[in-house]
Amino acid sequence: MLPLQRIEQHFIASIEAKRLTLEAIGPRIVQAAQRMAERLRQGGKILVCGNGGSAADAQHFAAELINRFEMERPGLAAIALTTDSSALTSIANDYAFEQVFARQVRALGRPDDLLLVISTSGHSPNVLAAIVAAREIGMMTVALTGRDGGPMAGQLTENDLEIRASAAATARIQEVHILVIHCLCDLIDHILFGDGGKL
Repeated sequence: MLPLQRIEQHFIASIEAKRLTLEAIGPRIVQAAQRMAERLRQGGKILVCGNGGSAADAQHFAAELINRFEMERPGLAAIALTTDSSALTSIANDYAFEQVFARQVRALGRPDDLLLVISTSGHSPNVLAAIVAAREIGMMTVALTGRDGGPMAGQLTENDLEIRASAAATARIQEVHILVIHCLCDLIDHILFGDGGKL
């Protein structure tokens, strides 16, 4: 197969994954943005976590809220739980790597906050532990998942929301996740600040 053909296959697969995801859970993305905007309007914050590429996505989402997405507006309260190396390494050293997010959720989270978790497989023990910690506090969880949702899908309650990418390959799931993140940022801005932004 020629290099350009390989690239074309990646593009086609990515477009198809995004199309299928939109058809399957488009309204759920709207629901998630509405709930996030409501938490922010009431003075709450959004805590975000994930591993590997999903950690990068968590930081990307938090940065878009704290700084800005596409419109000029005040910063919005978000914390990526993946960025404090001292907290991460001390928790992993003193307890276990499975607790690196959960202990931060228990320390920083409040009932009016929201936890956004990102996992392509839905199997990450430290992300699953963060969901448990959020539930103990009374926080809602929004989960970005892929494939069959893994154990994470079964751990969510009726008060939580799962946004599952309609894809099996990790790269395609990550590509859908970043598009969903941008949709959430856009809708949050639109809900809180009106039509000042641009598509």
